[in-house]
Amino acid sequence: MTSEELRLNVEKALEEIRPFLQSDGGDISLVSIDNDTSVKVRLEGACIGCTVNQMTLKSGVEMTIKKYAPQIEEVINLA
Repeated sequence: MTSEELRLNVEKALEEIRPFLQSDGGDISLVSIDNDTSVKVRLEGACIGCTVNQMTLKSGVEMTIKKYAPQIEEVINLA
């Protein structure tokens, strides 16, 4: 998988999870993909101060990204 294909797959994963975040007044954006194994995202809107955002990040976002891009090892939220 090329870096471009990886980026597209990560974007597809974010598109899948975005409606759930938007329904709670939040959003998510892709910041970068490092070494084709680490994804950096930014939770936005209501997700910034949300007490469950780390749980959301790990259980929802990371799981969905790994479904589309299994080589991703970690997802990091940049505050």
